[in-house]
Amino acid sequence: MNILIVGSGAREHIIAEKIHESKREPVLFCCSGTINPGIEELCKKAVVLDTGNIDSIVEFAEQNDIEYCVIGPEAPICMGLADELEKIGITVIAPKKKAAIEGSKITTRDLFKKYSISGNIKYTSVNAMDELNDAKKFLEELKKENLGFVVKPDGLTGGKGVKVQGEHLRTIDDALDYCQEILQIKDALIIEEKLYGEEFSFQAFSDGKTLKFMPLVQDHKRAFDGDTGPNTGGMGSYSFVNHSLPFLTEEQIQESRQIMTETIDAIKEEYGILFKGILYGGFMVTKNGIKLLEYNTRFGDPEAMNVLSILKTDICDIFEAIKEEKLDELNVEFEQKATVCKYIVPKNYPDKSPSEEIRIMPFENAKLYYANVEKRDGKLMTLSSRALAFVSSDENIYTAERKTQEAMKSVVGNVRYRRDIATKELIEKRISHMDAIKNGKQ
Repeated sequence: MNILIVGSGAREHIIAEKIHESKREPVLFCCSGTINPGIEELCKKAVVLDTGNIDSIVEFAEQNDIEYCVIGPEAPICMGLADELEKIGITVIAPKKKAAIEGSKITTRDLFKKYSISGNIKYTSVNAMDELNDAKKFLEELKKENLGFVVKPDGLTGGKGVKVQGEHLRTIDDALDYCQEILQIKDALIIEEKLYGEEFSFQAFSDGKTLKFMPLVQDHKRAFDGDTGPNTGGMGSYSFVNHSLPFLTEEQIQESRQIMTETIDAIKEEYGILFKGILYGGFMVTKNGIKLLEYNTRFGDPEAMNVLSILKTDICDIFEAIKEEKLDELNVEFEQKATVCKYIVPKNYPDKSPSEEIRIMPFENAKLYYANVEKRDGKLMTLSSRALAFVSSDENIYTAERKTQEAMKSVVGNVRYRRDIATKELIEKRISHMDAIKNGKQ
C-alpha cells in the first residue's frame, strides 16, 4: 500500500507517524514545499514540490504507484487535487473541489440557509463595490438589534484578514472602508453578526454517508498569554479525558453532531457527490445555542495532534472504510486520555522572522512533531512560521500540561511559546466566561 502525504507541517508529521504505525505496513511518500525532517525519516521518498502545482503532484503520484493520498493543507484541496488524483484511480482522503466548502465562507452560509441547517447566523455577502449600499443597510440593521459585526474576505486567507468590531473596527464607516479595501484585492467578502461565547473544534472522519467523530478540542489562536496579540494559525490546544469540554453540555455536543451530519447530507444533495475525508467544524457555544463559525475540510493544526495522538484504531483501516463507504461498520476508538499540544514559534511570530538555528536538548514524557523547520548543513533551522509542536497525554489534563511545558524547555534558540494553554487558571476562566454569558452578564 503506497500512500502519499501532501504537506510538510506538524499536522502532516503526525499523520505520517500514524500511517507508519499501521499493521498494513504501508510505504510512505511525501511532496511538500519544504522537507520536514520528521516526515522524511518515515518516508521512502520525500520531495520538494509546489503544493499548488496540481499537475506535478499527479505526475509524482503516477510515477510512484500511489494508492491513497492524504492532503494536509487547504489550498490543494480547494484547487481540486482530489478530483485529478481520483481520475487516475487514487483514493483521496480529502473532498473534491465542489465539496470543499472551506474555500468559500459565502457558499457555506448559503448552503446552511438553503437547507435550513441550524447554527447559521445573520450575514450578507458583498461581491462588488456597487453592493456597498446593501452592506451599509445590513450593518445598520445589526446596530438596531445591538449586534456587533465581523468582516471577512471570502476564500482562503490563512486565518488572516478577519476584522472584528471592538478590536479592529469601531464604526459602520470603518467597516465600509475595510470592505472597499478587501474588494480591491478579492472578489467577495462576507459580513456576519459578532458572536459571544467559547469556541471549539469538532473533527470527524467522513465517507459521505457516515461521520465518525473525534474528541472535542479547544484551540488558542492569539499569539500571547492571556489571549492577547494578533491571531495566528494556532499556538496550542487541549482535549479532555472524557473527549468533551468543560463548558459544553451533552445536548450541545449532540447539536453540533447534527449540524455536521446535515452538512454532508446537504453537500450530497446540492452537488451530487459524497464528502470524503475530514470535516472540521469550528463552532461557538453562545447563549443562543451552537453557532457555526467556519468549516475546514481537513485536519486542524494543532487539533490533529490532540486527536491522532490518542487514536487507537489503525488509521489505514479508517482510510479503507472511507474508500469503500463503510465507516458505519468500523468502530473508531480513542484512548480515554487528556491531551495538550503547544507550539514553539520564532520570537517575532506571527510577524516575519529571520531563519535561525534551534537546538533540541533531551526531554521526556512528550512527543515532538516538526513543523516549519528544515535541516541545513546538519543544523535545524526555523523558517517563518510555527516551528515545533510538543504533545503530551495523561489521565489528568493538568499533568499533561506540565509534561508538555517541561518538554518545551528543551528547545534552545530565539523562540517563544504560550505558557498558559491548558493551565487550570485558563480553563477555569473559559468556564466562568461561558457561565457569565449564559446568565446574561456578558
